[in-house]
Amino acid sequence: MGRVSHGFVVLGRILRSCFTPNAVTFNSLIKGLCAESRIMEAAALFTKLRVFGCEPNVVTYTTLINGLCRTGHTIVALNLFEEMANGNGEFGVVCDPNTVTYTTIIDGLCKEGFVDKAKELFLKMKDENINPDVVTYTSVIRGFCYANDWNEAKHLFIEMMDQGVQPNVVTFSVIMDELCKNGKMDKASRLLELMIWRGVNPDTSTYNTLIDGYCLTDKIDRARKLFVSMESNGCMHDVVSYNTLINWYCKNKDVEEALSLYSEMLSKGIKPTVVTYNTLFLGLFEIHQVERALKLFDEMRRNHVAADTYTYTNFIDGLCKNGFVLEALELFHAIRDSKYELNIVSYSCLIDGLCKIGNLETAWELFQSLPRVGLMPNVVTYNIMIHGLCNDGEMDKAHDLFLDMEAKGLEPDFVTFNTFMLGFIRNNETSKVIELLHRMDKRNVMPDASILSIVVDLLVKNEISLNSIPHFKRHK
Repeated sequence: MGRVSHGFVVLGRILRSCFTPNAVTFNSLIKGLCAESRIMEAAALFTKLRVFGCEPNVVTYTTLINGLCRTGHTIVALNLFEEMANGNGEFGVVCDPNTVTYTTIIDGLCKEGFVDKAKELFLKMKDENINPDVVTYTSVIRGFCYANDWNEAKHLFIEMMDQGVQPNVVTFSVIMDELCKNGKMDKASRLLELMIWRGVNPDTSTYNTLIDGYCLTDKIDRARKLFVSMESNGCMHDVVSYNTLINWYCKNKDVEEALSLYSEMLSKGIKPTVVTYNTLFLGLFEIHQVERALKLFDEMRRNHVAADTYTYTNFIDGLCKNGFVLEALELFHAIRDSKYELNIVSYSCLIDGLCKIGNLETAWELFQSLPRVGLMPNVVTYNIMIHGLCNDGEMDKAHDLFLDMEAKGLEPDFVTFNTFMLGFIRNNETSKVIELLHRMDKRNVMPDASILSIVVDLLVKNEISLNSIPHFKRHK
């Protein structure tokens, strides 16, 4: 019931009544604490068992190992597992792990990316004649899929069927997800047929995985057909089903179809998530439908869906790219005044928009304010500001920013150098163009083809030999 504190009240009554609590008593309490993510308290209670004259059993160990894995303490869980199996822990007793114990630690290791260690325990488990069950196999298969070791995953899938372990819907979904991510849709489709033939009913998650795979491979007709067939096969659509299709339509600029799906999900009582709205905002800004995006933003608030950093970043970027920079600035101030923390991407988008409309003063103020709000400009932010200054003819100020960028340990990229190159070319500063080419050569950074063509014309015009420039000499 999630009322662990009351469980401890009962423990107190047990002790006052001169009864002796046993392993079952403490297993229940440890499980309750783990369920509430009070893992340190669960571990502390585990260490006190001997005070109550009680020894932990396999369920006690497994319960705590599960709690540790679920809260991201997988290495601690592994240490506890080894203490349990080898008898070198605080209690000094060997407590043989069972299938559930092995499965719990193997699953935790796989989710944390320690697939080799999980495989080692899986093999040890079989050596000790402890039979893996469908959950064990599924956990290891998932681990191999995450590690991009498809051959091992496939081998294990075949092995489990050979051993008479029936794959369940989760097993099939894990394999299907890996096939879909790699664009192997024909195999994924055949796997669905195999799944049904073996009497395993696909669930909504299974269909969603296939729909996503078809969308990733731009087979929208297949995706839509599968989407329609779901309900007739006894699976109801959920928000993920709709979000997947909405995302494809928005990316392909068919926003009207995406909005139609959005209306359909509302009519079915399926509540949109922040992902739904973020996707639609991106689509609307892409086709320059700013007013509709603003209306949808109001609707999002009415539906009590909280915006996240991605929402605000998209909105600021979308407004700027559509020429509504002052509106973006107004939104930015409203967000900041509400104490919502924006990230460096949000600032960069707004600085870029301000630079493009020639409002260098406000852009510079925002750039300089970054350390005060706990943010550090990245290469993209520097490039945006440098580009704005170069376009405004502020080459010395841009160069100071370039030096500041290097002093902070940020490596200028080809965008940085190309920006300076165009600025120097515009000002006909040939000597600085040559100096910059030498600096680029030392950093092994290549100017792009269009700028290179302009540089060649400039050098030829000023009767400067191309052989004197390292790049041209090397690629003569």
